[in-house]
Amino acid sequence: MKEKILLPPIKEDNLAKLLKERRSYRNYKEESLNKEELSYLSWAAYGKSKSFRTIPSAGALFPLSLYIVINNVKNLGKGIYRYEQDHSLIKFSDKNIIEELARASFHQLFITSASLIMIISAFFKKTTSYYGERGLRYVFIEVGHMGQNIYLAATNLGLGTVAIGAFDDEEVKRILKIEEEPLYLMPVGRIND
Repeated sequence: MKEKILLPPIKEDNLAKLLKERRSYRNYKEESLNKEELSYLSWAAYGKSKSFRTIPSAGALFPLSLYIVINNVKNLGKGIYRYEQDHSLIKFSDKNIIEELARASFHQLFITSASLIMIISAFFKKTTSYYGERGLRYVFIEVGHMGQNIYLAATNLGLGTVAIGAFDDEEVKRILKIEEEPLYLMPVGRIND
């Protein structure tokens, strides 16, 4: 027998507010972000909270990397950076690759106006060597956790983002000069309504 049970209304707290406001944005103002906003976004995506991280990981293996392509952040040069667990950035290149990424994303040219692009990539073997084929599932779940954290952090800062999965994987790897597999591109910028 099926029975419909109505649940109590949602109490309006900070999380409920963020979840209600979260949207995918593809139209950005060509304005810079500041380092504090970059710091918050990076920490929310893959940072540490006490002795834990901001996202769960099967077996605490953490197979993901977070690359950040800077296009327009105050006092930070354009280029390719990787977020590190000590809450720092390692700069790999000062080349502006934003237009190359737009072409590799099947000409989604709106990303060229983003202040930055967060690129989530994975070393699948880090998880599959322990969990076998099921490890693939765990990596994809982890990417979803990170993507949602980026969405919520951007929303909290009044910024816009969108999760892009439509791109040429091999071309993105070539542009970034990485071996791991790119899974999400998430441009971030000030919302242009």
